[in-house]
Amino acid sequence: MTRKDCRPYLPPEWAPQSGVMLTWPHARTDWAPRLEVVEPAFAGIAREIARRERVLIACFDEAHKSHVADVLRAAGVPGDRLILKIAPSNDTWARDHGPITVLCREQPLLLDFGFNGWGGKFAYDLDNRVTRGLHEAGTFGETPIESFELILEGGSIEVDGSGTLLTTTQCLLAPTRNPTLSRAQIDRELSEWLGLNRILWLEHGHLEGDDTDSHIDTLARFCDARTIAYVVCDDPSDAHYKDLKTMEAELKDFRTADGSPYRLVPLPWPRARYDAGGMRLPATYANFLIVNGAVLAPTYQDPADAVALARLKNCFPDREIVGVDCAAVIEQNGSLHCLTMQLPAGVLG
Repeated sequence: MTRKDCRPYLPPEWAPQSGVMLTWPHARTDWAPRLEVVEPAFAGIAREIARRERVLIACFDEAHKSHVADVLRAAGVPGDRLILKIAPSNDTWARDHGPITVLCREQPLLLDFGFNGWGGKFAYDLDNRVTRGLHEAGTFGETPIESFELILEGGSIEVDGSGTLLTTTQCLLAPTRNPTLSRAQIDRELSEWLGLNRILWLEHGHLEGDDTDSHIDTLARFCDARTIAYVVCDDPSDAHYKDLKTMEAELKDFRTADGSPYRLVPLPWPRARYDAGGMRLPATYANFLIVNGAVLAPTYQDPADAVALARLKNCFPDREIVGVDCAAVIEQNGSLHCLTMQLPAGVLG
């Protein structure tokens, strides 16, 4: 089965899942000096996922695989929910080097788009082979795979399950991604490969410290086909204030497929956090992960955490809202959703 055999359908994140993929940090990643701090955060994420579905973890080599198993065992993660596989990586951001899964005649099909380190900012040769390596190792069973040269990161796209995709021009039109393609060409190719009816392009919105050129999953997220949760900044003295206000106005102008305004749910703005070098870190509550029966929401040991969790509960009244401490994760300029890639029902056995 290939994409040409059908009109593909990219399910929304809230569709039933067979598991979630993580790529575990190791001594060859930028996490090396902070492994003792970040591994407990990864274990906490894995534990919450494993309570609801399977966890696929890409490990660097056999020794690393054994180490990860020990860490997870000590953290109380049930072994029968874990799938540990060897797939060497440069870094840990599975959202961007993991597979994007569409349904073709109701059967899953893995799409392996190109990954170039967010426009060549970081090494990516191993990351770009993780999905193919996992597939060749039999990780996904009989699920077929197609590879593409188009550079596309999972964090740069949001879908509503009804044929609408939300993204940002700053990322998808960055000249370091697909410099030979125009906006119209990218629109056409994504519509064909992901089974879309339309694309909503945000022209504004950014977070200082973000290496991704404004991934949508740091800014605005579909909670259902009519609801978008998005970040707001209410401090006029903050460098983000003007741009995020303009982004909010854009969201207010967007319409659902039937012409109705979206229900917009603002997510609070945590206190500014900085790394050891004084660079601001991109803490965002929009970087939540939807799993079977729950939403895992990043928290930052911040007074705004409780407000964020309450507003997400308003967006997902039928799901448990679980706060996951990601204060250590944002030290490498990403958060919970960036570390994970959901795998729809049927992908993992």
